[in-house]
Amino acid sequence: MNHQHDQSVADTIYALSSGGLPSGVAVIRISGPRTRSAVERLCGSVPAPRQASLRSIRNRNNDVLDQGLVLYFAAPASFTGEDCAEFQIHGGRAVVDAVLSELSTIPGLKHAEAGEFSRRAFDNGKLDLVEIEGLADLIAAETEMQRRLAQEHSSGHLSALYHGWARRLTHARAMIEAELDFADEDDVPGSVAASIWVDMRALRVEIDAHLAGAGTAEIIRDGLKIVIAGEPNAGKSSLLNCLARRDVAIVTDIAGTTRDVLSVDLSLAGFSVRLFDTAGLRPTDDLVEKEGVRRAYVTLEQADLVLLLADAPGGFPELAERYAAKPVIRIGTKIDRGTDLWDKAAADVLISTNTGAGIDRLIEQLKSHLPDLSGQTALALPSRKRHVNCLKQARDAIDLSLAQSNSGLDIQAEYLRQAGDALGRITGRVDVEDLLDVIFSEFCIGK
Repeated sequence: MNHQHDQSVADTIYALSSGGLPSGVAVIRISGPRTRSAVERLCGSVPAPRQASLRSIRNRNNDVLDQGLVLYFAAPASFTGEDCAEFQIHGGRAVVDAVLSELSTIPGLKHAEAGEFSRRAFDNGKLDLVEIEGLADLIAAETEMQRRLAQEHSSGHLSALYHGWARRLTHARAMIEAELDFADEDDVPGSVAASIWVDMRALRVEIDAHLAGAGTAEIIRDGLKIVIAGEPNAGKSSLLNCLARRDVAIVTDIAGTTRDVLSVDLSLAGFSVRLFDTAGLRPTDDLVEKEGVRRAYVTLEQADLVLLLADAPGGFPELAERYAAKPVIRIGTKIDRGTDLWDKAAADVLISTNTGAGIDRLIEQLKSHLPDLSGQTALALPSRKRHVNCLKQARDAIDLSLAQSNSGLDIQAEYLRQAGDALGRITGRVDVEDLLDVIFSEFCIGK
């Protein structure tokens, strides 16, 4: 499907596509109809397509700016589907600035906006929205599971699943149309449309099973949210520092030190884990601390797991009852002062952040709360709320179609059309213009 984007037709765009400077190598990317003439202007001639060529890059006065590898990709065999080129040059700031400055003097060239190269790839049918969002996630991935999830999306495997479902919906509608159009013909039996409802029921089950993975995908993308809670001075900030192996919170013996919600991101067993350290939960007249306690309760509501700390057996507050619906690990702290007070039932794990005792056991308990992906080679999961909402709309429309068996085939076919449109919005095949600016604004310049 070719979605021509009006503004991108005339301009040729350029930008630094590699990371921060200085670097060993910097990559400057160009895309658009004037790519060939820009390469000729800077290098004298255009290399054969898809072959790296070592060239001197010169300004309009014929002064050498740098020497580097030049690659040319003729349309449509390029990332954007347009003529493209890449200059792989030395990554010094002055070198890069000189080449970018020279490109800015060429008529018809403009500096790319955030995500504009990817937008052109979408407009020219090279990538769909799921693949593009996966590409954004792949660039941002910090853990192994985030990389695997993003790879599944950017490779097109998830898009293929959604396209397959959309084709089944289209086929079902075609069968219904055939029955409606040829109802009086003897050679079109009335069971033609009936045969497709078995597949629609199966499709509804498949979409439901797929939606069940949304929680896992959210944990992979955004991290398992673990909140450290407890009374003041129970050792919450010390535990955060111990797990992070760096000082991210103030640790003192003065009750009420943490007055805001501090967080740190860790990688645990390939997953992102976001640890939140909250203010000590106690009644207080101090306005600042009162706000900290309020924020602590808000954070606790959003937690996937609560670490409830106490430095004495009777120290677990009523939080344990208040958040009984959430997974809670009760942690006895400061056991280097003696474990005589604690019996086995009093806490799930006993630790000392001073000696490190019990920390390994605690980490094993944390791992047990991560999603179990053993045996899964692919992570075909809906990773964004946008995907989940569209999938729910598709499932609900199929439900309505199945439930309307007494209302006529034309009504049922209309609900199946709505289900197909909902799936199409995920990949960008229908009605997505309002989403595009939001999606592409997530990208860095040069991608």
